[in-house]
Amino acid sequence: MTDDERITPAIEAVRAAGIDHTVTRHGRVRSLEEAAAARGIEPRDLIKTLVVRVSEGEHVFVLVPGDRTFSWAKVRRLLGTNRISMPDAAEAKAVTGYERGTITPFGSTTPLPVIADTHLRGRTISLGGGDHGVGLTVAGDDVIRQFDATVADISDEESTRTP
Repeated sequence: MTDDERITPAIEAVRAAGIDHTVTRHGRVRSLEEAAAARGIEPRDLIKTLVVRVSEGEHVFVLVPGDRTFSWAKVRRLLGTNRISMPDAAEAKAVTGYERGTITPFGSTTPLPVIADTHLRGRTISLGGGDHGVGLTVAGDDVIRQFDATVADISDEESTRTP
């Protein structure tokens, strides 16, 4: 089996869950727009999976469409806390088993609560497949159901992106 055919923990997890999916493989990319183009989708359909530290040893996954910005204020309000932060790369990998840019709730070494932006409902989405250049295309509703995700307005419209 070549690296291009490698089955990641994310692929194993989505298969084990019985979720209809497509695996997309492409080379490393430098931006969300490049990843979307490589997968043949619009940036809004590429989901950013963020690991957010709520407190020491407590993390959540936050899923936000690629054309929207994670809202710190909305997530803090939803979680009922005044302070949240992003773990550094080493902590994120220790918690999920994945490097930044490959993180997904599927196959995470630590099951974490999932918060999904309302814009995932009723759409086909693509999220990380657990390795660089690997994507999983699935129904947003299946992801929400699989992880019993809290669905809320946790994003804002993206301001004009600069190259």
